[in-house]
Amino acid sequence: MDKARAPRGCYLGAVDLPFDPFERFAALYEQARAAIPVDPNAMVVATVGPDGQPSARVVLLKDFDARGFVFYTNLESRKGQDLLSHPQTALVLHWAPLERQVRIEGRAERVSDAEADAYFRSRPRGSQVGAWASAQSRPLPSREQLEARVEELTRHYEGRDVPRPPHWSGFRVVPHRIEFWHARLSRLHERLVYTREGATGPWRTAMLNP
Repeated sequence: MDKARAPRGCYLGAVDLPFDPFERFAALYEQARAAIPVDPNAMVVATVGPDGQPSARVVLLKDFDARGFVFYTNLESRKGQDLLSHPQTALVLHWAPLERQVRIEGRAERVSDAEADAYFRSRPRGSQVGAWASAQSRPLPSREQLEARVEELTRHYEGRDVPRPPHWSGFRVVPHRIEFWHARLSRLHERLVYTREGATGPWRTAMLNP
C-alpha cells in the first residue's frame, strides 16, 4: 500500500526548469542540513572493479560547486583503486525527511594536492593519525594491531603537525547526469533529470516517468 504523502510543493514547474542543477542541489542541501541532525552529507558511492564487480558504500560529501562533488579517501582502498582504474561512478543522496533523492553520474578525478592538503589540515587530529594507521580495505589480523599502530603514530607526531599521507586524497565527481527525485502521492513521483555532453557542455532538462 502506498504511503500517504502531503504535497511539499511541485518543483517541476516550467519556471523552475532553467535553473542550474548545482543551484538546485545547493538549495536542497541547505534544507537537508536543517532537517537532518546527523550526516546530511552522507552519500552512496558506487564503483566498478577490474573484474566488473560493482561495489557501493556510504561516504561523506565534503564539498561541491560547479566543478563537481568532492569526497576524500585512502587511494589504496577498494573504492580508491576502483576509481583510479575505472573513473566512471555514480552517487546517491537520499534525504528521507524531505522525501527527496539526488542521483549523480559522472567521472571521478583526483583533486589537487593543495585541495587535499587543505582539507586534511581541517580534520580532527585523531582522524589524521588514523589515515596513516589504517591500510584501508586490506585484511586486519587483529584490532589490537591497529590500535598499537595508532598509539605508535600518535607518539611519533607528538608536538608537530601530522602531514597528509601520500596515499590519501580526494576525488571530484564531474557529473554529466543529475536527477532530482521528489516523492508524491500514489507513487507518482516527480523526476527531473539534467544531462550534458562532457564536463562543460550546456545542461539539458527532461522530466521522467516515475
